[in-house]
Amino acid sequence: MSFVLSKLLWPLVSPGNFLVLVLTVGTILLFMRRHVRLGRRLVVAATLGFLLITATPLSSLVALPLEERFAKPSLPDHIDGIIMLGGGVNPYLSLDRNEPSLNNAAERVLAFADLIRRFPTARHVFTGGTGQLFEPEATEDIPLKAALVQAGIDPETVVYENQSRNTWENAVLTQRMVQPSAGETWLLVTSAMHMPRAVGIFRKVGWPVIPYPVDYRTRSGARPYTRFDLDLQMETLRDSVREWVGLVAYRAMGRTDSLFPGP
Repeated sequence: MSFVLSKLLWPLVSPGNFLVLVLTVGTILLFMRRHVRLGRRLVVAATLGFLLITATPLSSLVALPLEERFAKPSLPDHIDGIIMLGGGVNPYLSLDRNEPSLNNAAERVLAFADLIRRFPTARHVFTGGTGQLFEPEATEDIPLKAALVQAGIDPETVVYENQSRNTWENAVLTQRMVQPSAGETWLLVTSAMHMPRAVGIFRKVGWPVIPYPVDYRTRSGARPYTRFDLDLQMETLRDSVREWVGLVAYRAMGRTDSLFPGP
């Protein structure tokens, strides 16, 4: 139920979509004599919102605390297992074009392939089904296998979990599949912005992991930067707001060990 609600509600509160809704309602009210003033205010508010996102470091400031939470670790000599969370491929484009399509989190795939080479005797696990309400057959394991082949990795050396729909299910279903033993050392590969929530979930299910963050959207040393680029800034703001909302929601549902999991 929580999965369905999240997919239905998020499009309404996603920053870009929300501003478009405000702008649309405001524009409609401009043509209604009794509500012209309210319509004008909404149009101005939406315009200022887009300008704020485009011309200020707002998106970086929202994302920075998430990405700075876990530093890239110094890896031990022995690793028992490596887990890559889904989210780095476009399963629908991959099916349509019959070739692997990566998205803006492609660093997950690259880091996973690199770690497989560096730790060939470890257990290599990918977890990711589909995060969409429709087209459940478009699971992420299919394009990932093809992407690993292009990266020079034998896809048969990886164990695939392809039924999970969100990060909670990633942890629960993967733990059930691989049954890690106490004292084993496992790496968790996902986007730096997503790492706090992911680590909190894995801790909650009793599976301690070493965070291996990749796919950074902000500069190192907590330095915000500004580009006059609505697409880039909106994408960073959207993803970081979704993580903050996810942290609050998952904590409320008892799915993380703390509100803002840290080292």
